[in-house]
Amino acid sequence: MVLPIVLLKLADWVWYQLLANSCRRAARKVRNYKPPQPQPPSFPSIAKCEITGRKSQTLVCDIFGGLLRSDSVFPYFMLVAFEGGSIIRAFLLLLSCSFLWVLDYELQLRVMIFITFCGLKIKQMESVGRAVLPKFYLENLNLHAYEALASTGSKVIFTSVPRVMVEGFLKEYLEVDDVKGTELLTSGHYFTGLLSKSGLLMKHRALKEHFGDRKPDIGLGTSSHHDNLFISLCKEAYVVNRDDSKSNSSSSSVLPRHRYPKPLIFHDGRLAFLPSPLATLSMFLWIPIGIVIAIFRISVGIFLPYKLALFLATCTGLNLSVKGLDTSTKSDHENRGVLYVCTHRTLLDPVFLSTSLAKPLTAVTYSLSKMSEVIAPIRTVRLTRDRKKDGETMNKLLSEGDLVVCPEGTTCREPYLLRFSSLFAELADEIVPVAVNTKVSMFYGTTASGLKCLDPIFFLMNPRPVYYVEILGKLPKELTCAGGKSSCEVANYIQRKLGDALGFECTTLTRKDKYLMLAGNEGIVSDSKRKN
Repeated sequence: MVLPIVLLKLADWVWYQLLANSCRRAARKVRNYKPPQPQPPSFPSIAKCEITGRKSQTLVCDIFGGLLRSDSVFPYFMLVAFEGGSIIRAFLLLLSCSFLWVLDYELQLRVMIFITFCGLKIKQMESVGRAVLPKFYLENLNLHAYEALASTGSKVIFTSVPRVMVEGFLKEYLEVDDVKGTELLTSGHYFTGLLSKSGLLMKHRALKEHFGDRKPDIGLGTSSHHDNLFISLCKEAYVVNRDDSKSNSSSSSVLPRHRYPKPLIFHDGRLAFLPSPLATLSMFLWIPIGIVIAIFRISVGIFLPYKLALFLATCTGLNLSVKGLDTSTKSDHENRGVLYVCTHRTLLDPVFLSTSLAKPLTAVTYSLSKMSEVIAPIRTVRLTRDRKKDGETMNKLLSEGDLVVCPEGTTCREPYLLRFSSLFAELADEIVPVAVNTKVSMFYGTTASGLKCLDPIFFLMNPRPVYYVEILGKLPKELTCAGGKSSCEVANYIQRKLGDALGFECTTLTRKDKYLMLAGNEGIVSDSKRKN
């Protein structure tokens, strides 16, 4: 009974605010109210901020409109609603856009907070804050604002959005000392969608409470009235202009990947785009079409010959790019197959390699769901993570024909290669490295915390998914274990060769590192869960 009452009160409150705003506007028109002429910003641009010699100084700003190139908060609420909540919650948030534009900023925030957080598990918000939001924050950092922030010794962020949405990123990636944001009410393990007694955080008031009579050295903000109040309390104030952020000149405000405060190697979530209102609307319009296309692509892959299946899939927008002349590789041993060693981008890597070679292959993998096994057009064999048993299984499969293995053990979306397991090098001398990469525009076909059985479907739901397969030459015998090399040397050599082919950076990170960061576990699925 609590939720209907809360919804009723919120609806009544929104309706009251709409009527009040309408009456105010009407009264202003009757009195021939003339709005004041816009004043030029009285503070210099952030591009003019001197960043040397500031290690002893304190900087304050908001993440939205200050550190980020856009001050729009909607996409980040949508990410929480979609990735942490459900597609229904995300759709309700999208519908709210139909009336949000008539509300003032404070009421807009209250409505978005309620829709996004009402009934949301605290654990889900923590997961989204750790594994999803940092990617989008990093990609939208303002170069000049970040340089100013990094140049100071003390950093404090004040924001009106919920603190739980930004604190993890700010402290882990930007080494911010303190974050002051709007606090939310919770009940047990859930958010109620309501604000705490302190209400929405007012930045200028919170700054006075935090610093008292002391003035911060530097303040960053937009040219809005509220931000002018906020940054005017600092010794130096700079404005982050939208025009500067949208500039395509050499002084672009986009932060390059190599300048990220920490490398972005792992991230989770299904959405591959920043969900602005228009982009989100396009996604919801595409989903019914995308489901039909994904089912069609899967069906032709299962039931039709390679060439015909590839032709029909290409007609639906799928792009398979194959490079390499060594597509007819045969083993020098009559009773032994060729071992194809692939980089791992999605569960479909072996399928697209098989299609590229136009011949059946056997793939070995970990934690494969029952659904993925059923819809796979090639033979799949599950490994146990027991080195001795897995070695015996792969040896047997190689004696039956060609085999595909992804020695990273898990997928990685970014241009990095994880550490290669050396087991494969101990089992075969006929090794062919295969560089695989993918490109998507709407949905990621991998997940660390979601339903893995949906990974192929999400990838194939993209309007124009791209698969790049480069088949490199067979590894010379002198570079294999048969030529006197250790299995680790062979694995590391192949990793470097594939990294060079793709332009990726090689790392020593493992599957365990990925899952501990993204899902808080070691990425091992129990048999009971897998059957379910």
